Amino acid sequence: MFGRTKSLVGLDIGSSAVKAVELRRVASGYRLVAMGREPLPPDCIVDGAIIDGGVVSDAIRQLFDRNGIKTKEVVASLSGNSVIVKKIALPVMSDDELRESIYWEAEQYIPFDIQDVNLDYQVLQGRSKAQVAGTMDVLLVAAKKEKIADYMGVISQAGRVPVVVDVDAFALQNAFEVNYGVDLVRAVGLINAGASAININIVEGGQSLFTRDISIGGKAYTEALQRDLGLSFEDADLLKRGVPVEGGSVEDADPTIRSVTANLLLEIEKTFDFFKSTAGAERIDQLVVCGGAAGIDGFAEALATRFDLPVSDFDPFRQIECDAKKFPEERRRELAPTAAIAVGLALRRADDR
Repeated sequence: MFGRTKSLVGLDIGSSAVKAVELRRVASGYRLVAMGREPLPPDCIVDGAIIDGGVVSDAIRQLFDRNGIKTKEVVASLSGNSVIVKKIALPVMSDDELRESIYWEAEQYIPFDIQDVNLDYQVLQGRSKAQVAGTMDVLLVAAKKEKIADYMGVISQAGRVPVVVDVDAFALQNAFEVNYGVDLVRAVGLINAGASAININIVEGGQSLFTRDISIGGKAYTEALQRDLGLSFEDADLLKRGVPVEGGSVEDADPTIRSVTANLLLEIEKTFDFFKSTAGAERIDQLVVCGGAAGIDGFAEALATRFDLPVSDFDPFRQIECDAKKFPEERRRELAPTAAIAVGLALRRADDR
């Protein structure tokens, strides 16, 4: 699943920044070759849609240039409402039969015109609790061609070559399994709380049990602080990270921060409830969190209290070899919270499905 002969650059195009990671396969696992982050201006990507492609392309070009990334081939990913991930049960059939029937089967589950999406699928090994005899579980993934074209366009405009397009939730899972191993017993909720969305992937035994993207994230804190305290976007963004600004102290921000956190937890709770009612599973044993919004003061503690579960920070470099001189620990700690998707993408290879 993870092996390859040529390294690719994992490129995570988020709404607040673009992040890149390059890994090299070594005897002991993986070694970090390059990493970096380049911020994006507000509103050049909104709800996953690229509004200003020129600005995004410039940021990608600067990201590669400033971090000395020479490799041109990249892996990108998508999330949000233009991506559908669904597990479906089909009668047991051969690979050839599945290949011939999958588009007809998918039309029943995809809320878009089947001609407007790129479709992929994977037969899941093992049997789920809800699976009926004589059937097999198939993971169906569909993404709008228009959105794929937009992302590939800005990458090409930046002088890079997009070779694989993944899904954020699965990149998160790949990064987790390389760094923490495959847990055959516990169900782990992976939560990537980004600027404009929260990606959730509940995994067990190396399989994704359930995924969902929530269209709210760290920007909600910024916008609420702007509204409640009359701050600029820049000052509100600093204040939510615990940096006092003129016109707002950390104490002033606390009620707003708590209110937004409560809203985010409510959406996560709805997701967990839906998972438990539809996936044939009754429990989640642990939460692992990453993303810029996960670093907001009190977020992890509120998660642990709300769901009565152990919560730990996701370290995407935990089992990755790093040259301490080239990548000092302070720099790795700075980038780690927002690097998980890029690490997961960098694990892919050009001939992956």
